[in-house]
Amino acid sequence: MVGRWWWWWWFCLLVAAALGGASGDDVTYDGRSLIINGQRKLLFSGSIHYPRSTPDMWPSLIRKAKIGGLDAIATYVFWNVHEPQPGQYDFSGNRDIVRFIKEIQAQGLYVCLRIGPFIESEWTYGGFPFWLHDVPGIVYRSDNEPFKYYMQNFTTKIVTMMKEENLFASQGGPIILSQIENEYQNVEKAFHEKGPPYVTWAAAMAVGLNTGVPWVMCKQDDAPDPVINACNGMKCGETFVGPNSPNKPAIWTENWTHFYDAYGNITKIRSAQDIAYHTALFITKKNGSYINYYMYHGGTNFGRTASSFILTSYYDQAPLDEYGLIRQPKWGHLKELHAAVKLCSQTILNGVQTNFTLGAQQEAYVYRGESGECAAFLVNTDGTKDVEVQFLNSTYILPNKSISILPDCKTVAFNTAKVTSQFSTRSTQIAVKLDSADIWQEFNEVIPVFNETSLRSNSLLEQTNTTKDVSDYLWYTATYEQSEDSQAVLKVSSLGHVLRAFVNGQLIGSAHGNHKNYSFTLESNVPLNSGVNNISLLSNMVGLQDSGAYLEKKAAGLTSVSIEDNEDLTNYSWGYQVGLLGERLELYTEKGSSGPQWFIFNSSSKPLTWYKSKFDAPEGSDPVVLNLRSMGKGQAWINGNSIGRYWISFLTPAGTPSQTEYHIPRSFLKDTDNQLVLFEEETGDPLGISVDTVSITKVCGYVSASNPPPLVSWKQSTPNQINNKRQHGSRPKVQLRCPPKRRISKVLFASFGSPLGNCQNYASGSCHSSNSTAVVEKACLGKRLCTVPHSYKKFGGDPCPGILKSLLVEVQCQ
Repeated sequence: MVGRWWWWWWFCLLVAAALGGASGDDVTYDGRSLIINGQRKLLFSGSIHYPRSTPDMWPSLIRKAKIGGLDAIATYVFWNVHEPQPGQYDFSGNRDIVRFIKEIQAQGLYVCLRIGPFIESEWTYGGFPFWLHDVPGIVYRSDNEPFKYYMQNFTTKIVTMMKEENLFASQGGPIILSQIENEYQNVEKAFHEKGPPYVTWAAAMAVGLNTGVPWVMCKQDDAPDPVINACNGMKCGETFVGPNSPNKPAIWTENWTHFYDAYGNITKIRSAQDIAYHTALFITKKNGSYINYYMYHGGTNFGRTASSFILTSYYDQAPLDEYGLIRQPKWGHLKELHAAVKLCSQTILNGVQTNFTLGAQQEAYVYRGESGECAAFLVNTDGTKDVEVQFLNSTYILPNKSISILPDCKTVAFNTAKVTSQFSTRSTQIAVKLDSADIWQEFNEVIPVFNETSLRSNSLLEQTNTTKDVSDYLWYTATYEQSEDSQAVLKVSSLGHVLRAFVNGQLIGSAHGNHKNYSFTLESNVPLNSGVNNISLLSNMVGLQDSGAYLEKKAAGLTSVSIEDNEDLTNYSWGYQVGLLGERLELYTEKGSSGPQWFIFNSSSKPLTWYKSKFDAPEGSDPVVLNLRSMGKGQAWINGNSIGRYWISFLTPAGTPSQTEYHIPRSFLKDTDNQLVLFEEETGDPLGISVDTVSITKVCGYVSASNPPPLVSWKQSTPNQINNKRQHGSRPKVQLRCPPKRRISKVLFASFGSPLGNCQNYASGSCHSSNSTAVVEKACLGKRLCTVPHSYKKFGGDPCPGILKSLLVEVQCQ
């Protein structure tokens, strides 16, 4: 009997351990860091949003983030995704937040759960479900009882779900930090006396949910205790005011790796060096101990989820691109930074910090542990020149605007300005051409007229209040009588976002706003017939606004209509149609498209036309995109799944489309007979469309004699001791790695000497080792990865004594 009891007790103990049980991690904090199970932690995190990818992508994204040196994944919780109608919840497919968090847990990473539930995030309506708009007396994000009621309901719903699945660290789960609200301080003053009480209430409400882990508010310098105030931005090492209590740690919830892209804007690139510099500066100058990259993987704004004028592709320049491919050198340079910081993280967190001035704009931050450990960050804030400094009786050259990390206070393991990781080139290859008229069918959208509408008003209705956001489109229709044939000027003013004007069924003009200014005016000459003329105005929203105070009051749609200067039609009799006929028929689905009659493709394209075709999935596992280079503006569906809005005709100042390639996740595809449906608003030509695959086709490495060797050459003997004995040699190295299932097929360029330029634009310089290509070919051809050291011996001696040598290599991956 005793033996059986012992066996049963042991079995229950094992089951409890496997399920997380009640013995979770205790998460607290002090002025240095978050404390997990009694240990201070210096954590690197990255934002990956589950609705912006697909469940089959999640494991790979998380694995690559972990290999990149991340300790945690941060995600917003998307209220309008989960509660499309009051009390009706959806956690299926890529909305399955529990599955996403459990995948993170399975790979051994922590989670920061940013509930909000206002999130902004360039997500339509800032994440709010549109039904909130119709709650009587509601004022979003203020000390307003209706809003607080629904906000608390949803926040409690999410916290309860997490508790039921034992996902908080206090239960043995991965969630170590939660966020309530989001950048509220940006709008707080607009709410006057209703702002500060709301902050106090939101903090108390969140803490009262008893998650067992700390809560954070970002961009809220007065976050009430015990909620931690955090920084968002690109330069929090310079701009963060610091924790509002000496007992709170310095946390950076959004270290922007890029800039979100809007239609018509020029993409701005944030370099890997700049991200690394400001990350290291935050650790030293602000004693930062939690840094979250926003975004680490941006992904795709599927369907109608993007906010106003935002591209379907989101943060494609993040360390993991839209498709989940590793973007180099950003991913690799940050991986090296993380490894260098982790070599001395315990000394940073538990040691005594002192500062030394090394020059006018140079400073040393030194950390010393109780057992003699020593780590140093040498900072050069001068953005114009390299500087030679003396530190602990040794000489160091600090590149301009850089930080050198010395895990042992002697040897430079990493410099933020010195990139040793490879550069990669992404390219697309055409897999399927859809250039035959025989494979296309079309369906012409019906242009409604006043007499066919049932919704009427003697004024111009506000668009979103009329559509309830079930469609991007609202038709405004009216009749206008004319005594004789004549020409007139139609003038229409609108707040959003696109307008197409039809008179008697003919398109007479189009106009649109932009990301910075939604309002615009269309003026067009129109032919009017004797008798009754039908005016049909199609107003089109390109996502709802995602930010700003009093979001519930933001107006959209037409504001005035006139013919000539003296005929004001604004308070005329108007008829309305919400959405398109094709939307009501669900032409984008297999079932819906099989009902109405489609016609053979007509090369004379018309505006407002639906197109459909079929194609087989490209072979292999490379990401797939729909190249819509020949189209205008509209929406696209694959097998009933929306891959988002497209707008090829909206050009940047450089005269190029903002986006032509639209992601088709592999999980959306069948092997054969995939149905593609497009709704084209303008006059695009579907015969120019192709289905392409995306891959990394070239990789390049560049190092000089002044580059530190790879971090793999450092060995940490114990948690508190660093042994900088080189395990792989002390020289800088070019390390090249092709993607899986590809090998190095050709050396495109190799030069040991003084090559000109960089991995984007290069040439041989005056000093060049003649056997450079042969050495690299021997080391790399036929391999998936190879290493070429910066070595005189390797290249047959010094090709030009007295000159600082560099090694630049680019290879083709096939």
